[in-house]
Amino acid sequence: MVGTGRKRSIAFFIALGAGVISVVILLYVGWVLLNWRTGILLFLGVLLMLAIIAGVVLNTLFLVREIHRNEQHDAFINAVTHELKTPVASIRLYLETLQTHAVEETKRQEFYRIMLHDSDRLLSTIEQVLRTGRVGPSRRKLNISPIDLGALIDGCIDRAGKLYGVPAEGLRYEGDGRGRPLTILGDFDEIQAAVSNLIDNAVKYSGRNVDVTVRTTPAEDGYVTVRVTDRGPGIPPNELKRIFKRFYRVPGQLAVRVKGTGLGLYIVRAVARRHGGRAWAESEGLGRGSTFVLQFPVAQGGAGTAQ
Repeated sequence: MVGTGRKRSIAFFIALGAGVISVVILLYVGWVLLNWRTGILLFLGVLLMLAIIAGVVLNTLFLVREIHRNEQHDAFINAVTHELKTPVASIRLYLETLQTHAVEETKRQEFYRIMLHDSDRLLSTIEQVLRTGRVGPSRRKLNISPIDLGALIDGCIDRAGKLYGVPAEGLRYEGDGRGRPLTILGDFDEIQAAVSNLIDNAVKYSGRNVDVTVRTTPAEDGYVTVRVTDRGPGIPPNELKRIFKRFYRVPGQLAVRVKGTGLGLYIVRAVARRHGGRAWAESEGLGRGSTFVLQFPVAQGGAGTAQ
């Protein structure tokens, strides 16, 4: 109901703007026909008409943009609320069970495992929101140090495999370091967050049959490229650039089933830009899977410098 109301609001403002512009044009056309000899007044009248039309168009565009922005904020609040409330409710339920019932040791250990998993999910959501502020306009200073990108990716894959229960054959790393470590200069926490977000997204959108590959390639222009490829639902061509916007999620039933805050890819691109790199997405269309690409400058003179 809320979405329908907002669509009606957008249609109303567009119709109102078009109607006002039409009335203005009719009035001035009539005025010109009746006063065609008064050249100066005609010129001033045309300027006034253009100014009014421009004002109406800008006002309509502003209102429509604000409506879309409010929709994104509402979706973000709902997503964050769900991502925070669900693991808290789960942890509380298991704690109450342990407190009020005698539980076998094997079951108790299973409860502990689930609560730790929910705690990790809760902390991940909180860190996602906090990191958005750190990479935004009031971003903190980078803590630059040499990073072994291959080792970092191995750690991210190991974490994702344990978090989502993905077998080794479903989530693998195929490095191409030409027999040497790929070394970049960057903030370890931010690079780790960017790579983890891409791997997490690939796993979550793959559904039950996870088949995710991470590849690294030293580029010829002094950049190392990280490619995260999945065999998920794919991305429509017109959405490839929008998905990196803050709070934005690809519309459709899949976005409803796969929960998230709409911040992950925004953080990925922000981190890449902060380190002098790039981030983009590739997909042949719906049902064809997708590839997310990260590029970072390699450490000059380091072991990972491309030949």
